[in-house]
Amino acid sequence: MIELVIDQRRRDLGGFEVGRVLPFAKRRTVGPFVFFDHMGPMEMAAGVPRSADVRPHPHIGLSTVTYLFAGEMRHQDSVGSDQQIRPGEVNWMTAGRGISHSERFDGPLRDHGGLMHGIQAWVALPTELEEIDPAFAHHSPEDLPTYEADGLWARLIAGKAFGAEARVKTHSPMFYVHWELQPGAVADLPADYPERAAYVAKGSVEVDGHTYGTGQMLVFAPGQTVRFTAPEPATIMLLGGEPIGPRHIWWNFVSTTQERIEQAKADWTAGRIPLPPHDHDETIPLPKD
Repeated sequence: MIELVIDQRRRDLGGFEVGRVLPFAKRRTVGPFVFFDHMGPMEMAAGVPRSADVRPHPHIGLSTVTYLFAGEMRHQDSVGSDQQIRPGEVNWMTAGRGISHSERFDGPLRDHGGLMHGIQAWVALPTELEEIDPAFAHHSPEDLPTYEADGLWARLIAGKAFGAEARVKTHSPMFYVHWELQPGAVADLPADYPERAAYVAKGSVEVDGHTYGTGQMLVFAPGQTVRFTAPEPATIMLLGGEPIGPRHIWWNFVSTTQERIEQAKADWTAGRIPLPPHDHDETIPLPKD
């Protein structure tokens, strides 16, 4: 039932820690998901240093999906978006042919401190849509169907699953779900999609006779319903969909061809990718390797 277990790899991004899960050497993608970072959990002191902010940087060929359990961030991008994101909301940014954005701790978290905890995922665009115009959408919890029964609370963040559909515009068949399980709760993940995974963001779950804990992603074989049992309170993220095909991934660029990656490198270096109109005084330079 379980093809692979991926342990997060902790990384310091300059004052803020993440757990990198995807891409992984033995599993680059799950459905259209090509990147998955567990942000925090981290208790931020008042006066969060600017070094913890993510300065303007570019993307191509993907959509970024930001979802928070706790905390707050400010998103600004080159199509003019300026949006705070809070727990239970979704920021969905489609890079297409090229976009830049920043993510800063402006607001209550910088002023007063507090817990920061969330997930940043990237969803690759289908080949025929890789060069679409960049766009941004913010969705409140009202756009995201929820369900609650027998110790399970669920929110559909994007895509279609469990007979529901979120109002978030997606570009290929996929699902992305937030589960909260109480001790003793039992929940099933149906075999609706050929590629599926579950990430334990908090607590632990039992699957197929084994227990898996915080920071582990379980990648499932196709064709079987997966049963989860919670021995303790657990936060689980379900993800997957139809396979998107091989992708080249370098830094923040995703493409079906290496040539397009090289073009994106040159475009960022030459300043041909626009910057956020109100956050353009500093940028992240192109990595040297």
